[in-house]
Amino acid sequence: MNWDLLEPIFIIISIDLILGGDNAVVIALASRNLPKHQRNKAIFLGTGLAIAARVLLTTVALFLLHIPFLRLIGGILLLYIAIKLLTDTDDSQNISGSDNLFTAVKTIVFADIVMGFDNVLAIAGASHGRITLVIIGLLISVPIIIFGSRFILILMDKFPILVYIGSGILAFTAGEMILEDRRIMLYLEPNSIVHLLFPIITVILTIGLGYLINKRSPATTE
Repeated sequence: MNWDLLEPIFIIISIDLILGGDNAVVIALASRNLPKHQRNKAIFLGTGLAIAARVLLTTVALFLLHIPFLRLIGGILLLYIAIKLLTDTDDSQNISGSDNLFTAVKTIVFADIVMGFDNVLAIAGASHGRITLVIIGLLISVPIIIFGSRFILILMDKFPILVYIGSGILAFTAGEMILEDRRIMLYLEPNSIVHLLFPIITVILTIGLGYLINKRSPATTE
Protein backbone atom coordinates (compact mmCIF):
# COMPACT_ATOMS: atom_id res chain seq x y z
CA MET A 1 0.00 0.00 0.00
CA ASN A 2 1.23 3.50 -0.84
CA TRP A 3 0.68 6.65 1.19
CA ASP A 4 -2.08 7.90 -1.15
CA LEU A 5 -4.14 4.89 -0.04
CA LEU A 6 -3.03 4.79 3.60
CA GLU A 7 -3.61 8.50 4.28
CA PRO A 8 -7.41 8.49 3.71
CA ILE A 9 -7.79 5.20 5.62
CA PHE A 10 -5.85 6.69 8.56
CA ILE A 11 -7.99 9.86 8.47
CA ILE A 12 -11.24 7.85 8.25
CA ILE A 13 -10.25 5.71 11.26
CA SER A 14 -9.24 8.85 13.20
CA ILE A 15 -12.58 10.50 12.40
CA ASP A 16 -14.46 7.37 13.50
CA LEU A 17 -12.58 7.20 16.79
CA ILE A 18 -12.95 10.91 17.57
CA LEU A 19 -16.62 11.19 16.59
CA GLY A 20 -17.59 7.63 17.55
CA GLY A 21 -17.32 8.04 21.30
CA ASP A 22 -20.77 9.56 21.63
CA ASN A 23 -22.26 6.80 19.50
CA ALA A 24 -20.72 4.21 21.79
CA VAL A 25 -22.30 5.98 24.77
CA VAL A 26 -25.67 5.83 22.97
CA ILE A 27 -25.28 2.07 22.59
CA ALA A 28 -24.56 1.70 26.31
CA LEU A 29 -27.44 3.95 27.37
CA ALA A 30 -30.01 2.42 25.01
CA SER A 31 -29.28 -1.13 26.19
CA ARG A 32 -28.69 -0.48 29.89
CA ASN A 33 -32.20 -1.57 31.00
CA LEU A 34 -32.19 -4.83 29.06
CA PRO A 35 -31.69 -8.18 30.81
CA LYS A 36 -28.02 -9.17 30.76
CA HIS A 37 -28.57 -12.00 28.27
CA GLN A 38 -30.07 -9.54 25.76
CA ARG A 39 -27.55 -6.71 26.07
CA ASN A 40 -24.95 -8.26 23.78
CA LYS A 41 -27.66 -9.05 21.22
CA ALA A 42 -28.81 -5.41 21.27
CA ILE A 43 -25.26 -4.10 21.05
CA PHE A 44 -24.18 -6.28 18.12
CA LEU A 45 -27.49 -6.13 16.23
CA GLY A 46 -27.87 -2.39 16.74
CA THR A 47 -24.25 -1.71 15.85
CA GLY A 48 -24.42 -3.93 12.76
CA LEU A 49 -27.52 -2.18 11.44
CA ALA A 50 -26.04 1.22 12.31
CA ILE A 51 -22.87 0.39 10.33
CA ALA A 52 -24.96 -0.73 7.33
CA ALA A 53 -26.98 2.50 7.51
CA ARG A 54 -23.80 4.56 7.77
CA VAL A 55 -22.23 2.88 4.72
CA LEU A 56 -25.45 3.51 2.77
CA LEU A 57 -25.64 7.16 3.86
CA THR A 58 -21.95 7.71 3.08
CA THR A 59 -22.44 6.18 -0.39
CA VAL A 60 -25.32 8.60 -1.01
CA ALA A 61 -23.18 11.48 0.29
CA LEU A 62 -20.36 10.52 -2.09
CA PHE A 63 -22.69 10.80 -5.07
CA LEU A 64 -24.19 14.07 -3.84
CA LEU A 65 -20.76 15.62 -3.33
CA HIS A 66 -20.16 15.37 -7.10
CA ILE A 67 -22.77 18.10 -7.64
CA PRO A 68 -21.10 21.53 -8.14
CA PHE A 69 -20.76 23.63 -4.98
CA LEU A 70 -21.91 20.77 -2.69
CA ARG A 71 -18.33 19.95 -1.70
CA LEU A 72 -17.83 23.64 -0.93
CA ILE A 73 -21.00 23.69 1.19
CA GLY A 74 -20.09 20.35 2.78
CA GLY A 75 -16.60 21.62 3.63
CA ILE A 76 -17.98 24.76 5.27
CA LEU A 77 -20.49 22.65 7.22
CA LEU A 78 -17.71 20.31 8.31
CA LEU A 79 -15.72 23.31 9.58
CA TYR A 80 -18.73 24.23 11.69
CA ILE A 81 -18.88 20.65 13.01
CA ALA A 82 -15.14 20.80 13.84
CA ILE A 83 -15.64 23.98 15.89
CA LYS A 84 -18.77 22.52 17.51
CA LEU A 85 -16.73 19.46 18.54
CA LEU A 86 -14.43 21.76 20.51
CA THR A 87 -17.10 23.91 22.13
CA ASP A 88 -20.30 21.89 22.45
CA THR A 89 -21.62 19.89 25.40
CA ASP A 90 -22.58 16.21 25.37
CA ASP A 91 -26.31 15.57 24.74
CA SER A 92 -26.06 11.79 24.80
CA GLN A 93 -27.55 11.60 28.30
CA ASN A 94 -30.91 12.42 26.71
CA ILE A 95 -31.01 8.90 25.26
CA SER A 96 -33.46 6.74 27.20
CA GLY A 97 -32.94 3.09 27.97
CA SER A 98 -35.43 0.36 27.10
CA ASP A 99 -36.25 -3.07 28.51
CA ASN A 100 -37.35 -4.29 25.06
CA LEU A 101 -34.75 -5.69 22.63
CA PHE A 102 -36.41 -4.33 19.47
CA THR A 103 -36.91 -0.88 20.99
CA ALA A 104 -33.29 -0.76 22.20
CA VAL A 105 -31.98 -1.76 18.74
CA LYS A 106 -34.25 0.84 17.09
CA THR A 107 -32.97 3.51 19.48
CA ILE A 108 -29.35 2.60 18.74
CA VAL A 109 -29.86 2.71 14.97
CA PHE A 110 -31.87 5.94 14.83
CA ALA A 111 -29.68 7.75 17.35
CA ASP A 112 -26.59 6.68 15.43
CA ILE A 113 -28.05 7.99 12.17
CA VAL A 114 -28.97 11.33 13.73
CA MET A 115 -25.74 11.75 15.70
CA GLY A 116 -23.62 10.25 12.92
CA PHE A 117 -24.33 13.00 10.36
CA ASP A 118 -21.01 14.70 11.10
CA ASN A 119 -19.26 11.33 10.81
CA VAL A 120 -20.87 10.53 7.44
CA LEU A 121 -20.00 13.95 6.02
CA ALA A 122 -16.41 13.82 7.27
CA ILE A 123 -15.81 10.30 5.98
CA ALA A 124 -17.36 11.10 2.60
CA GLY A 125 -14.88 13.96 2.26
CA ALA A 126 -11.89 11.99 3.52
CA SER A 127 -12.51 8.98 1.24
CA HIS A 128 -12.12 11.04 -1.97
CA GLY A 129 -15.01 9.18 -3.56
CA ARG A 130 -13.81 5.62 -2.79
CA ILE A 131 -16.45 3.64 -0.91
CA THR A 132 -13.97 0.76 -0.42
CA LEU A 133 -11.92 3.01 1.87
CA VAL A 134 -15.06 3.86 3.85
CA ILE A 135 -15.80 0.17 4.44
CA ILE A 136 -12.17 -0.63 5.38
CA GLY A 137 -12.10 2.29 7.81
CA LEU A 138 -15.37 1.23 9.45
CA LEU A 139 -14.30 -2.41 9.75
CA ILE A 140 -11.13 -1.35 11.57
CA SER A 141 -12.52 1.42 13.76
CA VAL A 142 -15.96 0.12 14.80
CA PRO A 143 -14.64 -2.81 16.90
CA ILE A 144 -12.30 -0.35 18.61
CA ILE A 145 -15.23 1.99 19.30
CA ILE A 146 -17.42 -0.81 20.70
CA PHE A 147 -14.82 -2.38 22.97
CA GLY A 148 -12.65 0.64 23.73
CA SER A 149 -15.11 3.53 23.72
CA ARG A 150 -15.02 4.09 27.47
CA PHE A 151 -11.22 4.17 27.40
CA ILE A 152 -11.32 6.62 24.45
CA LEU A 153 -13.77 8.89 26.27
CA ILE A 154 -11.67 8.79 29.46
CA LEU A 155 -8.56 9.72 27.46
CA MET A 156 -10.40 12.60 25.75
CA ASP A 157 -11.60 13.90 29.12
CA LYS A 158 -8.15 13.55 30.67
CA PHE A 159 -6.23 14.93 27.69
CA PRO A 160 -8.33 17.69 26.04
CA ILE A 161 -5.62 18.08 23.40
CA LEU A 162 -6.99 14.90 21.78
CA VAL A 163 -10.25 16.73 21.08
CA TYR A 164 -8.25 19.54 19.46
CA ILE A 165 -6.37 16.98 17.35
CA GLY A 166 -9.68 15.44 16.27
CA SER A 167 -11.06 18.86 15.40
CA GLY A 168 -7.91 19.57 13.42
CA ILE A 169 -8.39 16.37 11.41
CA LEU A 170 -11.96 17.41 10.60
CA ALA A 171 -10.80 20.90 9.61
CA PHE A 172 -8.07 19.45 7.36
CA THR A 173 -10.67 17.21 5.68
CA ALA A 174 -12.97 20.22 5.27
CA GLY A 175 -10.19 22.20 3.62
CA GLU A 176 -9.54 19.39 1.15
CA MET A 177 -13.28 19.05 0.43
CA ILE A 178 -13.54 22.75 -0.42
CA LEU A 179 -10.56 22.57 -2.78
CA GLU A 180 -12.01 19.48 -4.49
CA ASP A 181 -15.24 21.25 -5.46
CA ARG A 182 -15.49 21.34 -9.27
CA ARG A 183 -16.07 25.09 -9.46
CA ILE A 184 -13.19 25.86 -7.07
CA MET A 185 -10.80 23.60 -9.01
CA LEU A 186 -11.44 25.61 -12.20
CA TYR A 187 -9.63 28.58 -10.64
CA LEU A 188 -6.65 26.66 -9.23
CA GLU A 189 -3.51 25.31 -10.86
CA PRO A 190 -3.11 21.52 -10.43
CA ASN A 191 0.04 21.88 -8.33
CA SER A 192 -0.79 25.23 -6.79
CA ILE A 193 0.65 25.98 -3.36
CA VAL A 194 -2.93 26.72 -2.31
CA HIS A 195 -3.57 22.94 -2.31
CA LEU A 196 -0.88 22.58 0.36
CA LEU A 197 -1.53 25.69 2.43
CA PHE A 198 -5.34 25.98 2.50
CA PRO A 199 -6.07 22.80 4.55
CA ILE A 200 -3.33 23.80 7.02
CA ILE A 201 -4.80 27.31 7.33
CA THR A 202 -8.27 25.85 8.00
CA VAL A 203 -6.79 23.71 10.80
CA ILE A 204 -5.06 26.70 12.42
CA LEU A 205 -8.14 28.94 12.17
CA THR A 206 -10.53 26.23 13.46
CA ILE A 207 -8.41 25.28 16.46
CA GLY A 208 -7.66 28.94 17.21
CA LEU A 209 -11.33 29.92 17.05
CA GLY A 210 -12.38 26.93 19.17
CA TYR A 211 -9.73 27.79 21.77
CA LEU A 212 -10.87 31.44 21.95
CA ILE A 213 -14.53 30.43 22.30
CA ASN A 214 -13.66 27.98 25.10
CA LYS A 215 -11.52 30.58 26.84
CA ARG A 216 -14.34 33.14 26.82
CA SER A 217 -17.09 30.68 27.74
CA PRO A 218 -18.24 30.86 31.40
CA ALA A 219 -18.80 27.08 31.38
CA THR A 220 -15.09 26.44 30.89
CA THR A 221 -14.06 28.64 33.78
CA GLU A 222 -16.31 27.10 36.41
